[in-house]
Formats: sequence, structure tokens, C-alpha cells
Amino acid sequence: MSGTQTIRRKPKLSSEALYFFISDPAITEKATMLSESGQFVFRVAPDATKPEIKAAVEGLFGVTVLAVNTLVQKGKTKRFKGRPGRRSDVKKAFVKLAAGQSIDFTTGLA
Repeated sequence: MSGTQTIRRKPKLSSEALYFFISDPAITEKATMLSESGQFVFRVAPDATKPEIKAAVEGLFGVTVLAVNTLVQKGKTKRFKGRPGRRSDVKKAFVKLAAGQSIDFTTGLA
């Protein structure tokens, strides 16, 4: 490995930015099953990156994030009042926490 190496820095986010990147947790049957194994699902901003999502989850919930996987769920084509329309695209983040840590969605944020 000759040449320069890049140093990865943790993004510094303000308290408002933490809420911008994480919109809400996805409470579905699949997400509930994943939470038993230490993974949690969030709906996030479409332009949020994995390091930003990691910093936001760690900052909001006070947990250690091991990995972040993202996907963009494309909006379905549906009919609204007889006219064709399209639902919005949704970006989801699957966040894996360190062993023994958990997030309780039933209580409010501190």
C-alpha cells in the first residue's frame, strides 16, 4: 500500500441534525423479529449516509452501533381516486448494535 491513506473521521452532528437523519423507527413484524437479535430498523432521510446514521443513532439512544445497512424501498404505483399515482420512495437503515444493548421504543427520548 504505497501512497496516501485516508483517515476516516466520525461526523460531528448538531442535536437538530440527529433528528433530521432519523425520522422514525419501523415497527413491523420483520423489524420486531430482528430486534430480538440486536438489529433495529429506522426510516431515514433519503440523502443520509451510513456514518451519519451511525452517529445519529449513537447520539440519540446512547448505544454502540456495530454496522449500518441501508436500502431504498421504491414507491409502489397505486390508484388514488381513480387516477394513477405513485407512493414516495423510502430509505431504511438496518442498525446492528453491540451485544447486550437494546433500544426501547416505548419510552420517549431523553
